[in-house]
Parts: sequence; structure tokens; C-alpha cells
Amino acid sequence: MPKLKTNRGAAKRFKRTASGRFKRSQSHLNHILTKKSTKRKRKLRHATMINAADTRLIRRMLPYA
Repeated sequence: MPKLKTNRGAAKRFKRTASGRFKRSQSHLNHILTKKSTKRKRKLRHATMINAADTRLIRRMLPYA
């Protein structure tokens, strides 16, 4: 069976945790930051887990992660 290709866009966005789940960074922290409160920007820094419904799709895109 041939090797599978990793989706490079997904590889840059998602990391697998030790328990096998996937974490992702939060959106809305790239530009137009002046109108966002400091509290809101601070909370967006922390990574979060992806939704359980998306796990199967991410696992397919990252076969060796």
C-alpha cells in the first residue's frame, strides 16, 4: 500500500496531544486588534481542543500525527 500524504495546511494548524486528541489555536487574533478588549485578546492566546465531530476529518488529514 502506498504512503499517505499529510495535508500540510492541517499539519500547521493542529497538533495531537498525548491522549490522542487534537488542539488548535483560536481565531480572531491577527488584525483589527484595537477594538478588541485586552481581556478578550488574552483569552484568545490559549489553545483549545477541536470539536469531537471534527476529529475523524482531522485524523484523515494527519495520518502520521
